Amino acid sequence: MEKVQLRTPFFVVNPKSYLYGEEILKLAKHTDQLAEKYDFDVLFTAQLIDLPRIIAECPHLIPCAQNMESLKPGRGMGHILPEALAAAGVKATFLNHAENPATAHELAATIARANELGILTVVCADSVEEGEWIAGLKPDVMVCELTSLIGTGQVAGEDYMRGSTEAVKRVSPSTKVLQAAGISTGQNVYDAIKYGADGTGGTSGIVAAADPFATLDEMFEALDRARTDFCKEA
Repeated sequence: MEKVQLRTPFFVVNPKSYLYGEEILKLAKHTDQLAEKYDFDVLFTAQLIDLPRIIAECPHLIPCAQNMESLKPGRGMGHILPEALAAAGVKATFLNHAENPATAHELAATIARANELGILTVVCADSVEEGEWIAGLKPDVMVCELTSLIGTGQVAGEDYMRGSTEAVKRVSPSTKVLQAAGISTGQNVYDAIKYGADGTGGTSGIVAAADPFATLDEMFEALDRARTDFCKEA
């Protein structure tokens, strides 16, 4: 399987464990409509059990696992097999999120396994220093988000966004950088791209909003404006 080539700017909707079943499918379908309307590349994460239905019913989304492991077919009860994700149509996976961190050895091994199978790696780091180290593993996407801001509705400042993005690019120019912690408004989305990010997205800023659909509409409209104002790549 060949990897998806992400266009800039891209967006990530990451419901974590807030939504499942019919509720996550409703959100996925609305996101799918927006991805088609604006012609954006959009990664959508879900519980593993929900991903096949989203894959079947949301053709404009890039289905993304919330984690993956480095094991190979055979023994490994209870672990997440990369081949099974690829066979189901999963195109990307998050790794090393603050809520599910990986050891350095496991992270390196899992990125290598994802590369074997054509699965995009979206790897999290919570500091400039950690981001520089992980960038050396050449992930497809680096998520530069301060753990202290996750779920708070507070976003990192311009200096952190620009500094962490530049640090990753110095080590791995081909790695795309996602700035995401605390994103909850269209203005947050616009500013992230303005400050040099290749993409952005959200979790609680979307699923905990009074109207998640309206919030997504606002965010996609802002991303469209940012694409026009700051991005050479369509």
